[in-house]
Amino acid sequence: MKTKQDIAVFLLRITLATGFLSAVASRLGFWGSYSSGWKNFVSYTAETNSFLPQTFAPCIALLSTIAELSIGIFLLVGYQISKTALSASILTLLFALAMSISFGCKEPLDYSVFAFSAGAFLLSTFSRYKWTLEEFLNTIK
Repeated sequence: MKTKQDIAVFLLRITLATGFLSAVASRLGFWGSYSSGWKNFVSYTAETNSFLPQTFAPCIALLSTIAELSIGIFLLVGYQISKTALSASILTLLFALAMSISFGCKEPLDYSVFAFSAGAFLLSTFSRYKWTLEEFLNTIK
C-alpha cells in the first residue's frame, strides 16, 4: 500500500528535479521568451560570485550547469537518490551562501534557495524511495 510518506518523498524528488531542469532549460533558451539565456546566466554567475575574479564566471557557469543537469536527471529517474540529493543540497547551499555574500541574505530567502537546499537534504535522509529506477533495478536482480 502506498503511504503518505512514499507520496511525499516522490513529490519532493520530482519537484527538486524539475527545479534543476527548469533552471538549465532557461539558460539554454528552451523556455523561449521566458528564458534567461546563456549570456545573462554567465553575467549573473559573475555577480553572484562577486568575491571571485570575473574570469571564473564562464567556468563556474558551465560546471554548475553540468551539475544541475546531472542532478535533475538522476533525481527525475530515481538513480542514486540519497547521494544525488545530498549533492543537490550542498550545491544549492553554496549558491545560497554566494548569493548572501554578494547580495545580502534577502535574495536567497526571497528565492527560497535555503528551503530548496534543506528539502534536498531532507530527501537524502530517507531509507527507501518508491517509484525509482533503483527500485526497478533491484526487483529484476
